[in-house]
Amino acid sequence: MKTIPTLGEILQAQGVSRRGFMKYCAATASLLALPPAMVPRIANALEQARRPSVIWLSFQECTGCTESLTRSSSPTLEGLIFDSISLDYHHTLQAASGDAAEAARHAAMQENMGQYLVLVDGSIPMGNPGFSTIAGISNYDMLMETVDGAAAVVAIGSCAAFGGIPGANPNPTGAVSVQDLVKDKPIVNVPGCPPIPMVITAVLAQFLTFGQLPELDIHGRPTAFFGQTIHDRCYRRPFYEQGRFAETFDDEGARKGWCLFKLGCKGPITYNACATVKWNAGTSFPIESGHPCLGCSEPGFWDKGGFYAPLSTGKFGSGEKLAGAAVAGVALGAAAAVAGRRRQAKYTKEG
Repeated sequence: MKTIPTLGEILQAQGVSRRGFMKYCAATASLLALPPAMVPRIANALEQARRPSVIWLSFQECTGCTESLTRSSSPTLEGLIFDSISLDYHHTLQAASGDAAEAARHAAMQENMGQYLVLVDGSIPMGNPGFSTIAGISNYDMLMETVDGAAAVVAIGSCAAFGGIPGANPNPTGAVSVQDLVKDKPIVNVPGCPPIPMVITAVLAQFLTFGQLPELDIHGRPTAFFGQTIHDRCYRRPFYEQGRFAETFDDEGARKGWCLFKLGCKGPITYNACATVKWNAGTSFPIESGHPCLGCSEPGFWDKGGFYAPLSTGKFGSGEKLAGAAVAGVALGAAAAVAGRRRQAKYTKEG
């Protein structure tokens, strides 16, 4: 019988140093909002873990989620994790095709019954099975067959988590999310259009380490990454508090990096880690690049529309109350800014 190597043995064979491995474990603990005391436990658990089988199903999607993951720089958490799992089925990345591809999926299901993870990107069309099929199998049938023996399911991207763009009005294919269909398995939603790669791999790391999925919010998202709004952690927040806002994309405020609230930024009602984890190996995120947040990790973000309309217009459904609070914040910030300038003028005059 073939012995499956542990993750520790795989990393050693790949020349990963102990120091590098411990840095990875420390980064994983930080990403998952775990205390430093958990680092040795993570290291021990990962070293002893066997490569888990992962089946990645792609349905009504644009391949953006896969692109996000594969275009991360190396070496990273993404590379380390995906070198250490058995990615047994993935339409875009697998070498096999046709009957051989489907045979690989069935083999992974049978050999790892009750232990494999299913990662899904893309929504599932329910209006007509013919809208999207793979090997002659409808997306719905493939999903339900595959998750039947799975340990857990991870919905990758906003399409799989909430229906996304395919599910936007008028939803011609009858697109639904994974959680609309799967009711008897643990599900983690990692939304975003696309999602942040490190969020995906941190979820996998926690499963590898503790054999369980992370704490989730009311939308099934890991609270370690979706527990605060982008606005809460945005580096432009001080300008918001001061009442300093860019009015156009090329005015003085935009050049000085002022808050993008008036240009339609949805940061105040969007829960994600973009402002801290960022993209492209921590290089930047949309707001840092001068573009307002679109709110892509929230349910129904596409139908809310008004990407360049301020939240104060009240067009954003469940975000209206938060929008009201945001408007109040703008007023307070502006008032504080005026008061500050008056004080400065007074001190200057007295001096």
